[in-house]
Amino acid sequence: MSAMFRSFSVFNYRVWFIGALVSNVGAWMQATAISWVVLTELTDNDAAAMGITMALQFAPPLLLVGITGWVADRFDRRRLLVVTQSVLLLLGVAIGILIFAGVMTLPIMYAFALGLGVVAAFDNPARQAFVSDLVSRENASNAVALNAASFNGARMIGPAVGGLVIVAVGTGWVFVLNAVTFLAMLAALLLIRTHELIPRVKAPGSARLADGFHYVARRPDLIVTFAMVFLVGAFGMNFPIFASTMALEFGQEADGFGLLSSILAIGSLAGALMAARRDRARIRVVIAGTLLFAAAATVSAFMPTYWTYAVTLMFTGFAVVTMLTTANGYVQTTTDPALRGRVLALYMAILMGGTPIGAPIVGWVADEFGPRAAIMMGAGAALVAFAVGATWLVVSGRLHRHERRRFRLTLDETRPMSVIPPEEFSDQIAQTTPLRPSSERRAS
Repeated sequence: MSAMFRSFSVFNYRVWFIGALVSNVGAWMQATAISWVVLTELTDNDAAAMGITMALQFAPPLLLVGITGWVADRFDRRRLLVVTQSVLLLLGVAIGILIFAGVMTLPIMYAFALGLGVVAAFDNPARQAFVSDLVSRENASNAVALNAASFNGARMIGPAVGGLVIVAVGTGWVFVLNAVTFLAMLAALLLIRTHELIPRVKAPGSARLADGFHYVARRPDLIVTFAMVFLVGAFGMNFPIFASTMALEFGQEADGFGLLSSILAIGSLAGALMAARRDRARIRVVIAGTLLFAAAATVSAFMPTYWTYAVTLMFTGFAVVTMLTTANGYVQTTTDPALRGRVLALYMAILMGGTPIGAPIVGWVADEFGPRAAIMMGAGAALVAFAVGATWLVVSGRLHRHERRRFRLTLDETRPMSVIPPEEFSDQIAQTTPLRPSSERRAS
């Protein structure tokens, strides 16, 4: 099997991938419908209101980061995902019913956005960590990249289909169709062969909520990665605001908005597949991706027509997914497996939790100064993220001149956990789990 698709040799991963792809299509349809309902049905093209809606969806992962990561490490992830996916299905159905009944209001939509965010706060770290339960460590980076390909492949289909459904039969049906797609994910979770799952590493002693924070605090490379992800996530990844306001500026309807999201996903899918080809995730790719994103976003802000803007979105999507997929794979493959759920919860909280800060600001800028100014703000944030990463490479001493070639630079990378010797791995766990007084350890 091709190196790009090597994780498909595992039955459990194949089942998971298919279920996730179908479910993600529905999720993107729903995301498109929520944005369009808030922007055109519940308000008069109010981008700030859409920013608030996004903030409410993404605030819970940040506020609940400690407990959600602990839950992902403490409980059976497959069963946890069955619960979260079922609740998300019910929330989608409820939104659709209220829209059909004509009683949906902006405050009610805000409440549903918050509810979706709370469930997603538990769903995301469990889902991210569960990928590492499906495949061996040497294939973890590939599985993460293919997961991103599934997500962005769905982004190609979902928004376009969602836009067409809105135009053809109305927004309510989008939420109903999304609920149906959740059945595919639930079926996949039930079909997974539990005896073939990778045994999970247990943390020594009792697992604590703060262990993930202590671990990251001792990893400067993770701190820098999280800082870059936060900046891009908070100000650069507000694509529903960018695409919807630009679509309106170009005189497009819901189908035109959905098409922009799908075109963005073409580049995103290419970036995810390129990441799947790499043997491992490297931090240098994360840093380079932020610079490429800043450049692509800047160019897109100056495009004069709908179609020229749409073309630039492919490069924007390629850049941002290259960065985020590599960052996710880097975090998963270089993190102590016993703490992976908590560290990934922190990663997802920083990625998604930046939205409550950035989305309202970006929405306000789009209202006051136009969508192009909002896009430039995102590009500026990505440029700052690149500066943070590049500065760290120089200051940390990881970037240095080649011993034999004067004009060639080399970069030291953190080794993935799969190649760390067992004795060194044990030492690392001991170092990342602060010791308690002996009397307290005996008591526990």
